[in-house]
Amino acid sequence: MKENNRLTLKADCENCFGLCCVALPFAASSDFAIDKEGGTACQNLHPDFRCGIHSSLRERGFRGCTVYDCFGAGQQVSQVTFGGSNWRKAPGSAKQMFEVFPIMWQLHELLWYVSEALTLQPARPIHTSLQAMFEKTKRFAELPADDLKKLDVAAHRAEVNEWLLKASELVRDEARRGFKGMKGNQKKYGRGVDLIGAKLKGADLRCANLRGAYLIAADLRGADLRVADVIGADFRDADLRGADLTECIFLTQAQLNAAKGDGETKIPPSLSRPEHWS
Repeated sequence: MKENNRLTLKADCENCFGLCCVALPFAASSDFAIDKEGGTACQNLHPDFRCGIHSSLRERGFRGCTVYDCFGAGQQVSQVTFGGSNWRKAPGSAKQMFEVFPIMWQLHELLWYVSEALTLQPARPIHTSLQAMFEKTKRFAELPADDLKKLDVAAHRAEVNEWLLKASELVRDEARRGFKGMKGNQKKYGRGVDLIGAKLKGADLRCANLRGAYLIAADLRGADLRVADVIGADFRDADLRGADLTECIFLTQAQLNAAKGDGETKIPPSLSRPEHWS
């Protein structure tokens, strides 16, 4: 059942009304070719809610679109919260739909992380509490739009994160005991550490705390990131060629999509090798 939970937390664009292409703003940059205000449809969005340049997003300057993942929030808002009524045919619902979508995205992201924590055997002592967090978050995600807008999502994130952190510590503590050659002399990193452009080629980052780390353009070629906690870490343009990310904790497909890798990069079996990797 836990694996099925994760399967339902993947974007299903066929059942979404292009919400990420409308609700979210973006600015002209290396990730986006144009400016777009939130609540305004992207110029590439077709009337049938399909992207007109989906097959060439990176080449056309929309790399940011290829690294975004709504964790299934789009279809939840489209088909459940608003019962399949789209914003083109019911324009009166558009504003509320676009306001609810970022809230749902946060809830579905939490559901994805908790569902992953429930697959981690060393975290079994707290699985009951994690399951309770999953069910609570799921109840929130099923609320009507008016109630969703009143949610204190930040407070709920903080509550869930306490259990995610406990799960991470249990998993990494057990892994440290099992890894050969770990003598506790690795460099310690804290949440949100600035490693932008860092030279970490071949680094031993096993079981490291890289939660929220800024790894933008970091050189991680051949680095060992097994069982590292990378929840919220920014991997944009990080060089992961030859790196080992098997058993990374809370690694997402979006993080891999934002990075550079190759055929020698080892990734968890639940994730896919990005098409743009060499």
